[in-house]
Amino acid sequence: MSENQKFQLGTIGALTLSVVSSVSIVICNKALITTLAFTFATTLTSWHLLVTFCSLHVALWMKLFEHKPFDARAVMGFGILNGISIGLLNLSLGFNSVGFYQMTKLAIIPCTVLLETLFFRKKFSRNIQLSLGILLLGVGIATVTDLQLNFLGSILSLLAIVTTCIAQIMTNTIQKKFKVSSTQLLYQSCPYQALTLFIIGPFLDGLLTNQNVFAFKYTPQVLFFIVLSCMISVSVNFSTFMVIGKTSPVTYQVLGHLKTCLVLAFGYILLRDPFSWRNILGILIAVVGMVLYSYCSVLENQQQKASEVSVQLPQAKESESDVLISMDNGSGRLSDGGVPKSPPVWKSDKDLQA
Repeated sequence: MSENQKFQLGTIGALTLSVVSSVSIVICNKALITTLAFTFATTLTSWHLLVTFCSLHVALWMKLFEHKPFDARAVMGFGILNGISIGLLNLSLGFNSVGFYQMTKLAIIPCTVLLETLFFRKKFSRNIQLSLGILLLGVGIATVTDLQLNFLGSILSLLAIVTTCIAQIMTNTIQKKFKVSSTQLLYQSCPYQALTLFIIGPFLDGLLTNQNVFAFKYTPQVLFFIVLSCMISVSVNFSTFMVIGKTSPVTYQVLGHLKTCLVLAFGYILLRDPFSWRNILGILIAVVGMVLYSYCSVLENQQQKASEVSVQLPQAKESESDVLISMDNGSGRLSDGGVPKSPPVWKSDKDLQA
């Protein structure tokens, strides 16, 4: 199996793991928050990250991956920024309507495209832009209901969009710049993310729910779902870093909107949530946009690789000819079979005159 085939299989595996684990944790957390009234989302996320770090530490002890230290300041800044973005997203949901929160999530894709275009000179073709537009239209139809604006909620949403975009771009950039795997980056950044959310989590949850997370009555059923949610979160966090590292932040956001549509569908089928023809139409349009985006991305990647190969071949031939010329100008010449001949033996002046 070639390296390209292995990379494609790894990417498909990462995408599949991300979808399955994310949909599973949403269903689990919905039961925990809606049915059991455990509404402390930020604190729960800090527990997720703590369990993820402990799991990775065990994997490191079992030598399932190699610890690769690199720039400590970059890891610390990335981990703190990731934790802050999670907290801001939760605040955005708390201070805005559900419809405006969905608009906030939709705005992450165009913001990411804008940042990558401005600062990384990345170009997005018209086909990619069109497919992203169709996807966003479908998700908007399926999820956005009401748009109740308020000043504080708008500021929080704007900060959540910017920090989330930067954190996801950093995930991709750090992995490529320092040549670390998703597991290595997640292992080193987890403590900073968890510590950030440990500090701000109880405060944010108390602000949003008017309840104290430490005064909550933890029944065996609540503890079971918390443990289950933490276990699933290991796959969610791991697959997130894998997807962004193997693809791009924009692809990860596209995948996130696909997961939103799947959650809506599962909610209707399994939990009998209210559903309308508008939801169905939006999901279908979003799926069309996602398929178009996937097709255009694969096609452009193949064209880019083909162009890189076509550029490398003449360079390789040119460098090979340069080597032959340099050898020909040296002390020995190449024979027809590629074996250097012995240098010529010069005659004396008398012999030359004769």
